[in-house]
Amino acid sequence: MPLPLSRLRSHPLLGNRPFRLLFLGRTLSLIGDAVIPAALALAVLRATGSSSALALVLGCAMGPRLLLLPLGGVVADRFDARTVALVTDLVRCGAQLFVGIELLGGEPRLWHIAAAEAVGGAASAFAMPTLPRLITGAVAEKDRHGANSLFGVVRSGTGLAGPALAGLLIASAGPGWAFVLDAVSFAVSACLLSAVRIRHEAPAGPHRSLRKDLVEGWQEVRRRDWYWTSLVAHAAWNGAAAVLMTLGPALAVEELGGEEVWIGILQAGAVGLLLGSLLAGRARPKRPVLMANLGLATYALPLALLAAEAPAPAVIAAYGLAQAGLGFLSPVWATSVQAAIPSGVLARVTSYDWLLSMAAMPLGYVLAPLMANAWGAGPPLWIAAAVVGVACAGTAAVPGVRRFTLPVSTAEPERGPGGLPPAAGEAIPLKRPARPAPPP
Repeated sequence: MPLPLSRLRSHPLLGNRPFRLLFLGRTLSLIGDAVIPAALALAVLRATGSSSALALVLGCAMGPRLLLLPLGGVVADRFDARTVALVTDLVRCGAQLFVGIELLGGEPRLWHIAAAEAVGGAASAFAMPTLPRLITGAVAEKDRHGANSLFGVVRSGTGLAGPALAGLLIASAGPGWAFVLDAVSFAVSACLLSAVRIRHEAPAGPHRSLRKDLVEGWQEVRRRDWYWTSLVAHAAWNGAAAVLMTLGPALAVEELGGEEVWIGILQAGAVGLLLGSLLAGRARPKRPVLMANLGLATYALPLALLAAEAPAPAVIAAYGLAQAGLGFLSPVWATSVQAAIPSGVLARVTSYDWLLSMAAMPLGYVLAPLMANAWGAGPPLWIAAAVVGVACAGTAAVPGVRRFTLPVSTAEPERGPGGLPPAAGEAIPLKRPARPAPPP
């Protein structure tokens, strides 16, 4: 159960030195990252006044990330995840520092910002699959849900402070300093990671080709219907989020009351994210994947309200509720995946998770401004609302999603023969012994 932020220092997991250093490093980088969404959106809009330019920058960051994610999963499974995370922190530090200097120069060039964000996106493709391996290497199996919930709370807390800090920096010194702050956070995170020692499980068996490693990871995804159907729903959510992130800032500034409204929307989302994370740590739903996906379906609300030109307070409240669904999903999903996926392929499966979940984001970045220019902002927002609502709520029709459960305690998850968890969408039983896992 996560504790309030004021009591994080007394959390028992923080007595574990490897986890404490990992936690502090990731927290610092999360603080910097929480400032960037508002700073990047407003910086590009200030420099160009164009939603299409913002979509270009966001797409440049997303494209390399998507292309390289499967390779990042293989690297994180083959090599020391700590070393991979450290190197990627340093690369992202350099990229964000470059953007900050470009913005502080007074005449930012769009292609410079786009290129730096592309480099940062490529580095994140190798960083993102490392976190599950870092958590499983730093804490015992019985503590994983607590660790995931703790990360969820802090991620939400930094998200809560991020928009306010971004607004303060933008108003007082300009958006460039937000990127300098992010660069500093990555540098400190790398220093902390350099001091931590985390268990690393070397790949079993002889060295295999890259293709075989990629295929093995994909087979682990395919054999679980609860997993890949949820990824389709998560892809719909991210595509809808891309539509909102592309069109939302301009609508907030031009129609809902100004830059302060967009900061307020992001701030409400951060509050919702925190509350959802706290709920995830306290609640033990019998059907965690089903409940988490239903929570994601609430993202249709802010999209529909923006399309209907609802008042700013309604949009702000709806976005807070939608982000609470995301906050609930993140630790619940992470614990479910860590319990059900063999550790030797965890990073590869996680990379496919990120890849499929975010695959629709570039499409949203491209189509949203094109459709808005042709027909106005209403149609793309209505379409995104319908897609995310149907896709996320529709997972309730999948047998594996409905059956998936977690043990009462994750201390010793039920295992099939050979120590492998149940597969192919099979529920992890609450009290009865596990059935043998079917072959891939």
